[in-house]
Amino acid sequence: MANKIPENIQKEIKEKGGLEQILVKIPKDKEIKKIAQIHHALSDPIRLKILFFLYYQSSCVCLIKNITGLAYSKLSYHLKILREAGFIKCKKSANYIFYSVSERGKFFVEHCDFK
Repeated sequence: MANKIPENIQKEIKEKGGLEQILVKIPKDKEIKKIAQIHHALSDPIRLKILFFLYYQSSCVCLIKNITGLAYSKLSYHLKILREAGFIKCKKSANYIFYSVSERGKFFVEHCDFK
C-alpha cells in the first residue's frame, strides 16, 4: 500500500506549480556529485589546514609535509582531493611541484567564518 501524501504537503506542492516544477529546480546528478566532492574536500581537518596554509603561502610538497607531519603518500592523497575539488592548483618546475590556492580556495578562505 502506497503512503498517502498529507493534504498540507499536497497543497504546498500545488502552490509551487506541481511536483515537476519542484524537480526541475533540483541540481542534476552530475552537479550533485560535484557538490558532494567539494564538501568531501572540506570535511577533513588536514585538508583544511593545507588549504589555509596555501592561502597564505604557495609551497612545495616538502614544506607542506613538514607542516602536516604526513607521509608523502598520505599527503599526495589529500592534495589530490583538494586539487580535484578545485581548491588548489599545482605547477611543475624542474624537479618540484608548487602548490597554490585557486580562486575557489581563496573564496572559501575569505568567506569562512571561523572567528
